[in-house]
Amino acid sequence: MAGIKSYGAYIPYYRMPRSVISAAWGRGGGRGELAIAGYDEDPVSMSVSAGIDCLNSTDPHAVDAVYLATTTPAYVERLNSNIVSNALDFRRDVRNADFGNSLRAGLSALMAAVDAVNAGSLKSVLVTASDLRLGAPGGEHEQALGDGAAAFLVENEAVAVEIEGSLTYSDDLADYWRKDGDVFIRSWEDRFGRDAGYSQIPVEVAKGLMAKLNLTPQDITKACIAGANARAQAGLARSMGFAPEQVQDALLDNVGNTGVAQPLMVLIAALEDAKPGERFLLVTWGTGCDAVVLKTTDQIEKIKDRRAIKRHLAIKGTLDNYGKYMRWRNLVPTQVRTRGGISMSAEWRERKLGLALYGVKCLNCGTIQLYMRGSSMRAHICVECQAKDNFEPYRFADKTGKVVTFSHDYLGGGINPPMTRAVVDFEGGGRGLFDLVDRDPEECKVGMSVEMTFRKTISAETSNSYFWKIKPVRE
Repeated sequence: MAGIKSYGAYIPYYRMPRSVISAAWGRGGGRGELAIAGYDEDPVSMSVSAGIDCLNSTDPHAVDAVYLATTTPAYVERLNSNIVSNALDFRRDVRNADFGNSLRAGLSALMAAVDAVNAGSLKSVLVTASDLRLGAPGGEHEQALGDGAAAFLVENEAVAVEIEGSLTYSDDLADYWRKDGDVFIRSWEDRFGRDAGYSQIPVEVAKGLMAKLNLTPQDITKACIAGANARAQAGLARSMGFAPEQVQDALLDNVGNTGVAQPLMVLIAALEDAKPGERFLLVTWGTGCDAVVLKTTDQIEKIKDRRAIKRHLAIKGTLDNYGKYMRWRNLVPTQVRTRGGISMSAEWRERKLGLALYGVKCLNCGTIQLYMRGSSMRAHICVECQAKDNFEPYRFADKTGKVVTFSHDYLGGGINPPMTRAVVDFEGGGRGLFDLVDRDPEECKVGMSVEMTFRKTISAETSNSYFWKIKPVRE
């Protein structure tokens, strides 16, 4: 039977204390902090990061499909999952699909992957869920919403987590919504959504599923319940029959509500501490409710080396400037000089270099260069042995490296000055010039270890372009 073979997650490097938001609007208080995606991050780039964590040492060419779930897609007419698939170096004949329009889309994508693998039409599916939702400045939602991503690899052999059963209620109760063109989420009166929806429907679904499987709350190790605030989530768990120690922390204080990714990230946090033979209840909410019961196997011990939630929580820098946050989200007009974007034709022509980050390896002497044969930027001659057109493809996206030299540009404009560019010598060979992100300018030094990260580039207003950048290796 199909199940979860691996998991991964991504939490952005930057965290903004809620007190910074409160102070910006002349208010006091604000407990905890929010995970804030960088100016060059979006649901596509965060999905790639979560996918890298999930796949770990998995051969990318063995994956048959990418299902991407988000309510804040980078494109509403362009397959976002295709970009993820290309960046992760999947085969050309993979089957990709986007899921959206509901905060339940992440679990919907996961169950669709399970169904496809059980049916035999696919053998291996990567499911990612990522969101970057916005609350209106100064409003209550601004203090609640964080950014993040989750990823699962679904297969039917050597699975770490089995799916024991599921139940769905598709009720069109709209407590939160956005119409086409809306930047900020909208909501009806809080009591309506809570009393008529959130405090009732998930209880019915959870109890209905446990009755269907002949389970009681005592059979569940951890209940992973989606929730907009800790008090409402705790009340819901009590109504379901769970003791406080059975309820998995929803990451609201130190990450925030990450939309479609939240329930899956909460599940991953529970699985990080899981032992074989434990059961978990996953409950989502958003124009209806889904509940799934999962059970771990002996294989769960083999995937404890992911960054997942705990290690990502430990890797952070503080964003203490509300004005910078407003600029990052394009919420205020700014006068900055930026470089032009990459054309769609160039993006297609350079897809192996730009999205999968391939170079070449000389078949004569083994020298590695950051150019791809067949690209307009291709190398014809080996820099070492001068052999002509005798290369094989070589991927750099999964390599680490050391900074050879770097510079900070305070005058070149950009949304997050200074711009830091660095020359990197890659482990195993090869050298390249990249933007260095998620760094304090003071920490940059020659010899620092860096890894690749897939990000947006500063591009034209009409389209997004993506390329690989580097960031410090932090553990």
